[in-house]
Amino acid sequence: MKSILLYANDDSGLESRLQGALDVVRCFEGHLTCLQVTPFDAFIIGDPFGGVYTLSSVLEQVRKAEDDHREQIEDRLRREGVSWDWLRFDGTPAQLVADRSRLSDLIVVGFGAQEKAQDGPLSLVPDVVLHARTPVLAVPASSRGLDCTGTALVAWNGALEAAHALRLAVPMLRGAARIHIVTVTDEATEFPATDASTYLARHGIESTLHEWEGAGRSTSAVLMDAAATLEADYVVMGAYGYSRLREAVLGGVTRDMLRDSRLPLLLAH
Repeated sequence: MKSILLYANDDSGLESRLQGALDVVRCFEGHLTCLQVTPFDAFIIGDPFGGVYTLSSVLEQVRKAEDDHREQIEDRLRREGVSWDWLRFDGTPAQLVADRSRLSDLIVVGFGAQEKAQDGPLSLVPDVVLHARTPVLAVPASSRGLDCTGTALVAWNGALEAAHALRLAVPMLRGAARIHIVTVTDEATEFPATDASTYLARHGIESTLHEWEGAGRSTSAVLMDAAATLEADYVVMGAYGYSRLREAVLGGVTRDMLRDSRLPLLLAH
């Protein structure tokens, strides 16, 4: 993983995902691309008659705040001693993150935080995961970094999304000290966890298999229990095996993990 794309807008989760991105860059001796996006609604005003226009004073304030933010982060990166560059665009953040990730090995975004007033609520992860073809490292706002050489938990249910996440996570898993493949016993699977372990073994990666009792609990609760017991540093999992709308209405593992997890999640759809 040599090319890391970081969503670098100013919000309360930036420090956590910046630190996570820096940890990955250092682990793989890679390059960090910081992507700053000005949402259209930050400087476009609507009127009751359906018209839209831009207030120059608002735009000037937004640009000044963005320039100050960029200068601050660039100063930080110079002191961090990593290879980096900076991109800035106007548009829709999730769309631009997905578009600019075409030649990236990993996207780093955050969850569990709120953006500052000019940007609106932080909801990038679902849209980025669903539309990007690059693995997504979702870092909780409470995180203080990512130990790439620590313990990884692979959530396995045999689904296409889980298999896709496992394949894309191989570069990260090569450096993990321990890999635990966890299957929730309440879930039926066409491809058993032994297949996942065999796949990793063919890449020279050792893993340990676990079956975790569901006992009537939600899958997300079981996975978080397993992660705590096994002292995992991050979780690899497929995302949105059901439609995003179904998860929003009825609930789902991805939605629940993004709401409750305190560990970074390496996701793929």
